[in-house]
Amino acid sequence: MKGLVKKVSTFIIALSLLFSFITVPVSAGTALFVIESENTRLSSELQVVTAIYGQPKPGYSGAGFVWMQNSGTLTFDVTVPETGMYTISTRYMQELSTDGRLQYLSVNGINKGSFMLPYTTVWSDFNFGIYKLTKGSNTIQIKAGWGFAYFDTFTVDYAKLDSLNVAPTLTDSQATSETKLLMKYLTEVYGKHIISGQQEIYGGGNNGNSELEFDWIHNLTGKYPAIRGFDFMNYNPLYGWEDGTTNRIIDWVNNKNGIATGCWHITVPKDFNSYKLGDFVDWQKTTYKPTETNFKTANAVIPGTKEYQYVMLTIDDLAKQLLILQQNNVPIILRPYHEAEGNGGANGEGAWFWWASAGAKVYKQLWEMLYTRLTQTYGLHNIIWTYNSYVYSTSPAWYPGDNLVDIVGYDKYNTVYNRYDGLSGVPNEDAITTIFYQLVDLTNGKKMVAMTENDTVPSLQNLTEEKSGWLYFCPWYGEYLMSSANNYTKTLKELYQSNYVITLDELPNLKVDDQTPSSTITPTSITFDKYTPNQSDKTISIVFNGNTLNSLKLGTTTLKINVDYTLSGNNLILKKTFLSQLPTGESSIVFDFDKGKDPVLKVNVVDSTPSATITPVNATFDKAVDKQQNINVTVNLNGLSLVSVLNNSNKLLLNKDYTVSGNTIVLQKSYLSTLSLGESKLTFQFSAGNNPVLTLNVIDTTAPVITGNLVIQAFNGNTSASTNGISPKFKLINTGNTDINLSDIKLRYYYTIDGEISQNFWCDWASVGSENVKGEFVKLAKPVSGADYYLEISFTASAGTLKAGQNAEIQARFAKSNWSNYNQADDYSFNASSSQYVNSDKVTGYLSNKLVWGIEP
Repeated sequence: MKGLVKKVSTFIIALSLLFSFITVPVSAGTALFVIESENTRLSSELQVVTAIYGQPKPGYSGAGFVWMQNSGTLTFDVTVPETGMYTISTRYMQELSTDGRLQYLSVNGINKGSFMLPYTTVWSDFNFGIYKLTKGSNTIQIKAGWGFAYFDTFTVDYAKLDSLNVAPTLTDSQATSETKLLMKYLTEVYGKHIISGQQEIYGGGNNGNSELEFDWIHNLTGKYPAIRGFDFMNYNPLYGWEDGTTNRIIDWVNNKNGIATGCWHITVPKDFNSYKLGDFVDWQKTTYKPTETNFKTANAVIPGTKEYQYVMLTIDDLAKQLLILQQNNVPIILRPYHEAEGNGGANGEGAWFWWASAGAKVYKQLWEMLYTRLTQTYGLHNIIWTYNSYVYSTSPAWYPGDNLVDIVGYDKYNTVYNRYDGLSGVPNEDAITTIFYQLVDLTNGKKMVAMTENDTVPSLQNLTEEKSGWLYFCPWYGEYLMSSANNYTKTLKELYQSNYVITLDELPNLKVDDQTPSSTITPTSITFDKYTPNQSDKTISIVFNGNTLNSLKLGTTTLKINVDYTLSGNNLILKKTFLSQLPTGESSIVFDFDKGKDPVLKVNVVDSTPSATITPVNATFDKAVDKQQNINVTVNLNGLSLVSVLNNSNKLLLNKDYTVSGNTIVLQKSYLSTLSLGESKLTFQFSAGNNPVLTLNVIDTTAPVITGNLVIQAFNGNTSASTNGISPKFKLINTGNTDINLSDIKLRYYYTIDGEISQNFWCDWASVGSENVKGEFVKLAKPVSGADYYLEISFTASAGTLKAGQNAEIQARFAKSNWSNYNQADDYSFNASSSQYVNSDKVTGYLSNKLVWGIEP
C-alpha cells in the first residue's frame, strides 16, 4: 500500500506539531539560556511595546515584550556546550483567538513545523518541543503564521527526557507464557537498544521470493533482522487465498528464533451496496480507500447491519490464522487498523483507510470490537496489541485506551516529503526524536513506542546522539529498503553491525524464562558538574545477588577498572577524572553482569562553569577597499582562556587572521575581506563554559547599486557539490512603501547544466501558494563563467501582491529528467556557506522585466 499511500502519509507533518504533548516547565532561574524578546533580532515589522492598544500588559520581564502581528520574525543565537537534545520554549500571551494562533519555528535555518499558541490572557509558558542542537552556535527563529501573539522571553534548556521504563504488563491478563516472555524482553531492551526489523512482501510479490529483502540485508551486513513484518490481508472473505503467511510466521519464530509482527490491510468491496455477504469478489474490485467504496464505516459497529456482518467475517478469517499461531506457541505483535488518523482530524477527514473514515469515536469502537472478539470469543491470548498513532492535535482522540494497547507505533516516511533538512533525492536519516517523545507523552510513558514502518532507517549517530528510544524499526519492502534514494548502504551496515542494534543472532531464547536474580545498583541516576570546584567522585552501591560484574560500558566503550572506576566490596567509585570527560546532558553506563538483567546508571552531566563573554556580538564589515577596517572584540574571560576562533568548522589562524592583545581580539581585515557577502558567524571557543558568537554582516558598497524596492535573499537546501537535484530557496522582500504585484516579479537562478537534457521543476512550498509559482528553464545564448542556463521563477495573477514591508518565501527544486548529477560547485548562483536566508546579489530580480536586484553573470 505504501507506493500509493505513503507519498501522502506524512503530508503536513509540519502541522503534526501543532499540539505539543511535552509539558516540561520553563524555569528561567536554572535554564541553560534565556533571552528577552527585545534582545532578539527583530524584522522590521515588529516592535517592542509595554501595552496593546493602550492597555498595559503587566508581568513581563525586561524592558517590554515583542508584539507579533500577522508577519515578522524573531531570531536569536544560542551556544550549547555539546551536541544533544534541548527544549525550546517561550513565555507569551495570546488573547486574540480561543482557537490558537499559528507560529513557525526553525532551527539553524531548517523548518521544524508550525505551532498553535493557546489562548491565554496572562503570561504563560509554551514548549515548542525537543530538538537536536549542535555543539557551538545555533540559530533559532520564530516566524508569524497567523501571528498576533506577545513574546516576553525565550528559553533553551537541556531536554528532560522520559526514563523509558515500561512495565512488562500486557493488557490481556490471560496472555500465553510465550507472549509474556516476549513482552518482558521488549521492555528490557526498550530505550537501551533498537531492534532491527524488515517487512516482507506479500501476495507472492518478488516473483514469489519472500526472502529477497532479507537476503539483501544479510549479503550487505552479515546479519538478519530480528523482527519480520507480515501482512494478513490475503486471508479475507472476498478473494482470500493461502499465500503461506501463517506458515512463514511459525517458521520465523519457532525455527529461526525471530520475532513476528503483523499488519492487516483488510479490504472492502468497492460496490458494497450490491455485494452479497459470502460472495467472491475479484481483488481488483476491492479497496482499502474510503474514497473508492460506498461502504459505510459508521454502520460497521452497529450489530445487525450488513457492514457489521462483513466486519465479523473479516475478523473470523483473521482469527483462524491467529489460532494456528497460538496452537504452535507463537506470539505476535499485531498492528490492526493501522495509520488510523491519516492526515489528521477527529472526524475522519484525513483518513487513508476505510476503518478511519467515520472518525475517532467509531474507530475506537472498531478497535474494541476486534480486541474483544479475538480475546474473548476466540480465546486468543498470543497478541501484543500495537496501535498506530500520529502527532496531530487530534491524535489523543483516536487512542483506544491503555487497557486495549500494549505498544504505540509510528510510521516514518519522510525521505521525499516533510523533511526539514532542505535536501531531496537522498535518504533522510533523521531520528525524528521530537515525534518519538510526543508519542511517549501520549500515554504518559506507560507504553513503548516503535517505528512500525519506515523508508529511511535513522543513522546510528542520530539515534544515539538524540537519545531516540524507538523500540524497533521496520522498513517497508522493495525500494523503500533497497533504493539508494531511501537508504545508504553504509548506514545500514553500520547499524546492523553496531552494539546498539539487536539482530536475529543476538535474540535470547524467548521460549524459556530466565529466572536468574538480577543485580541492582543504588542510586540509578546521578548528577555530575563539569565545573572544576564542584567535581567529585560518585559512589554506587551494588547488590550482586550472586552475579559477577564483568565490566562497565558507555555505549561501545568499556570503562577501565582502577582508572575510570574502582571496586571495593559492594562499593563502586566512578572517578571524577572520567566523569569530567562526558558530554553535558544524559549518558547511560551499563553494569554488565554475567547473569540476569544489566542495571543502567543514568548520568546527568551539567556545566555551571562561568562563561566568557564578548563585546560586540554584532558587527558590520565593508569589503569596499577604501572602507575595510579591522574589527576589535573585547573579551571578559571570567578566568577562562581562549582556545580558538571558528568560522563554522574552519579554524582561524592566530597572528594571521586575528591577533590577541590582553582582553582584545583583533579580527584582521585581510581575513574579513575573504568572507562572502551576507551573514557570517564567528564562534569564540574558550576552555570551558558557553562559546559566544559574533554575527558579522558583510557588505560591499563598491558593488553596483540597483535601485528598487525588491530585495532577494536565498540559500541552497542541498549544498553537496555533486547532486541530482538543486534546491534553491528564495525570500522576496518589499522594502518600499507601496505594494508590488507578484505577477510583475521574476527572479533568475544561474547554473551550469553539466550535460544537456530536459529538466523538471517543482515548487515544494511557497507562502503565496505553490500552485501560483511557475518555473522556466532558459538556455543562455552565450555561456558565461558559472552559467549556461538559468531557472526563471515567476508568479500567476492569483499570487496577489507583496505588501510593503512584507516578504514571500519560495522553496524550489529542479532536476534533470534522467536524474543525472549537476556539479553545483561552479554554479554562479550557488551558495555553499549559508544555511539560512542571506542577501544574494547573484540571484537577479526583475520588476516588469527591469533589473531591480542583483548582478547578472
